[in-house]
Formats: sequence, C-alpha cells, structure tokens
Amino acid sequence: MTVARLQRALGYVFRDQALLQTALTHRSYCSPHNERLEFLGDAILNAVIARSLFDRFPDLPEGDLSRLRASLVRQDSLHQQAVALSLGDCLRLGEGEQKSGGQQRPSILADALEALFGALWLDAGFDVASALIVRRYEPLLGQLTPGQGGKDAKTRLQEHLQGIRLALPQYRLAGTEGEAHAQQFRVGCVIDSLGIHTEGRGSSRRAAEQMAAERALAALAVVDKR
Repeated sequence: MTVARLQRALGYVFRDQALLQTALTHRSYCSPHNERLEFLGDAILNAVIARSLFDRFPDLPEGDLSRLRASLVRQDSLHQQAVALSLGDCLRLGEGEQKSGGQQRPSILADALEALFGALWLDAGFDVASALIVRRYEPLLGQLTPGQGGKDAKTRLQEHLQGIRLALPQYRLAGTEGEAHAQQFRVGCVIDSLGIHTEGRGSSRRAAEQMAAERALAALAVVDKR
C-alpha cells in the first residue's frame, strides 16, 4: 500500500506529509523516528476511548470502564486496527527489521498506529483526530457490554451466537506466509447460518483466529442493525 492509499483508508490527507513520514518511520530506519509521536498517540487514544466509554455507559463504575478501555487499547486491538489499514506496507524499517518480518510484528504495528494518531492530532487538531479514532473503533465500541472487558473476541463471539441460538463459528486455516522465524497465519471464521465469512492474520494461529472473530463480531453488528 502506498502512503496515498493509507490516507484514503483513513479518510484524511495530511497537510504536513513529513509529519506522516515520521509517524511511519521505525527507529531502526533513521532519526527522526516515530517514538515521540507514539507517546502522543497513546495519550489521545486513551482519552478518546475513555470519553466514548464514559458517554456510552453513564452508570458504569470506574473499574469496569477501565477494564473496557484496556481491552480496546491493548496491543492486540491496535495490531488488528493496523492490519486492517495495511499499515505495515507503509512502514520504513531498517534492513534488519525488514528481514526479520518487522512489517508484520504486532508490537511494531501497534506502536506505529499510535504514532499515526499522534501525528494526526498535531496535523489536524484534537477534534479531527478524535472523530477519526471513534470512526475506526465504532464497530468494537458498538459490541461492548458491561462486564465483558476481560473477554477476548472468540469468547464474545461464541457467547453472542449461543445467546441467539445459532451454531458456533468454525475456524479454518487459510494459509501461512513468510519464513519460519516470521511466519504469518491466515485463518477464516465462518458462520454459515448468517452467511458471514471473515479472515484474520497474525503471527500465531491464535492471534489470527482472534482477529477473524473480531471481524465477525463487526459483521454481526451490521446484521443486527438491519
């Protein structure tokens, strides 16, 4: 993916393209790199998610709100968002990181997404950055219910289907890519009764299944609104 395609996927074109390039630059490539922007992005992400949860659940106590927020801003959730944007294709990495599969490494992708949010804040201001983050997270926010903050996507999907008396989803390995030290798994999640077929990618089969389940939950949210 080119940087132009990334901006189309975000729905925002940076005024300062150099700032965007910094957000996409890993420390292994050169300096300036994206670590300072990552620090800023982490702050805005936590603030935006906290406000969204505060508004959605007016009667929920602080502890439950904190657990829900943690489930949304943890590395796994950030990694899934970054993969959905094909962010790894735009990263500037040093030769060693490239050879070791850094473009698919969850920690690098999660950090780069936070840096992207930080750069967006500087380029467009808080309101624009906040709206974009909420838009990206809306499918996940719409699926939340109090008390589920510690449950992973596969568990939530299973409980949802059981609650509407449907068969459990099937997870099927769709393929693997890359060298053994940096292998990527592709796993499909199939809910035949609803015609839902999603796919997830990850550095382990479990991570790929979780992403596929998260996307199936997002698809279910669309079905439920019809």
